[in-house]
Amino acid sequence: VIFVKGLGRARRIDDAFQLLESVEKGTAAGKPKLSTQLIYGLLDALIEAGDLRRANGLLARFGFLLREGGSSSMLTYNLLMKGYINTGCPQAAINLHEEIQLLGLEPDRLTYNTLIFACVKAENLEAAMRFFKEMKDKAQRLCCSDLYPDVITYTTLLKGFGHAKDLHSVQKIVLEMKSCHDLFIDRTAFTAMVDAMLNCGSIKGALCIFGEILKQAGANVDLRPKPHLYLSMMRAFADRGDYNMVKNLHERLWPDSAGTISLAAQQEADHLLMESALNNGQIDAAVENLTKIINRWKCISWTSRGGMVALRIEVLLGFNKSMLSPYLLPQVLPGNPIERIMLPLETVRPLSGSLELKKVVMRLYREPVVPIIDDWGSCIGLLHREDCCEMNAPLSTMMRSPPPCVTTTTSIGHVVDLVLKKKYKMVIVVKHSNLNGTTHGSRAVGVFTAEQLHNLVAPVPEGLKQKHNVRRSLTMF
Repeated sequence: VIFVKGLGRARRIDDAFQLLESVEKGTAAGKPKLSTQLIYGLLDALIEAGDLRRANGLLARFGFLLREGGSSSMLTYNLLMKGYINTGCPQAAINLHEEIQLLGLEPDRLTYNTLIFACVKAENLEAAMRFFKEMKDKAQRLCCSDLYPDVITYTTLLKGFGHAKDLHSVQKIVLEMKSCHDLFIDRTAFTAMVDAMLNCGSIKGALCIFGEILKQAGANVDLRPKPHLYLSMMRAFADRGDYNMVKNLHERLWPDSAGTISLAAQQEADHLLMESALNNGQIDAAVENLTKIINRWKCISWTSRGGMVALRIEVLLGFNKSMLSPYLLPQVLPGNPIERIMLPLETVRPLSGSLELKKVVMRLYREPVVPIIDDWGSCIGLLHREDCCEMNAPLSTMMRSPPPCVTTTTSIGHVVDLVLKKKYKMVIVVKHSNLNGTTHGSRAVGVFTAEQLHNLVAPVPEGLKQKHNVRRSLTMF
């Protein structure tokens, strides 16, 4: 089972299917028997990878093993729904509910939680509440404790109504959670409550729950807030220009939060402190914080929230007092779609993943990175020169996958930020998708490379630096 799952996760699907067929024929080493565990192992790996086409192919080929009483088991449908959600098709997951009913299968708690999650992803909160009510009614009617909503159910609903900015529904769910005596509200659920309140603009409600978390964390260290929660609170107060509150949260982030504080979280905390000072009108404090950020982090993403704050400070200072030594992209507008300047995929001549390195080795001498495609023409990874280590191996075994992808409508500024921040040598551009922002399974149409970016960059002209500050501010905007 482990071997089959490993092959699936490594995207060596053909090898996994061959192994299953050899087990079925009895020619596999050790003479193992074909079992549901083997099928579910590969099915789960395929669904995790978002490869529903082959997942359905697996069910068509070996589904006879998964049938119980003439129909597929509930586990199969739970996995399929998970797969549809992972690939950005939540409505397809919701539609499976009808098929489940027609087959006479009994949904379990995981089924309902998955359906509710799919409804939230599809922004159909009315359907989510119908499944929520059905779940509770059935649990009460059957006296089945395993069917009652759990903390995952409530957390999913909180995220959905928080995103919809429905404060009344969020408050109602929070009250119901606190009224359930058998429901343990863990750190994740408390965090979802605060995030939902903040999304709805209820700073007071978020503060009340945040205070409750801190109080309970005194007796239960497992409830100590994660850095994410501190950052969420800091963002809200930075928007309001409450410098003192953000400064206080910034100071308590290190001693009072639980878990590792990532470098990204540390950077954002510093950026929010700078932002709150600027929004409060404390220009000197904002400049002081920007100076600390430059000295500590050496760089700042110009399209990030902190980067926008730094840009506002730069405008106030003027080019002749610039702290960031800006560079310009005179040939492009950062807000334009990347489609306008990308290189068409055919011009970079992608290579098939089945090719052996020895047949194309000279290509890697000339180019630092090459896109790799599968038999259907989909880009499945990028092969970097430094990863080429075995002449007789297929390119797919040495590529980095999945490749960094953006859609054709993604702004040039965002793609430039990816190249600079993530140090990508190449970004794949795929056709615009309406599947909730997912790019999986979309066909590649072009690329944008670090080399292209270097050709676009130009330093600020000396003449521009000498112009009047007001004129420079208008130029910056």
